[in-house]
Amino acid sequence: MSDTLPGTTLPDDNHDRPWWGLPCTVTPCFGARLVQEGNRLHYLADRAGIRGLFSDADAYHLDQAFPLLMKQLELMLTSGELNPRHQHTVTLYAKGLACEADTLGSCGYVYMAVYPTLAPATTS
Repeated sequence: MSDTLPGTTLPDDNHDRPWWGLPCTVTPCFGARLVQEGNRLHYLADRAGIRGLFSDADAYHLDQAFPLLMKQLELMLTSGELNPRHQHTVTLYAKGLACEADTLGSCGYVYMAVYPTLAPATTS
């Protein structure tokens, strides 16, 4: 596997670090393992990573959407849609990003992967 992203000369050196999020075949992708405490989620920067390069716009949208995604995931824990004892993937959409999350039955963690969605086709 190449150490550079296709079409660029920028190194993609994230492959030598552990991947904490849900497995994701989309690039770029932000992944994290969130710590679950009851119905609250805690983000730990050392349990997160990015594969590939986000565009400036997508990085900005990720920064804006992340707190909203966290809140929605907490509400899903409260409602039981996300269950710490049972594997079930949920998908959220915000600001042109898709967020997949699952506890994987881990009883204490929520794994997530966030990546840009394809822009919808527009007609003139």
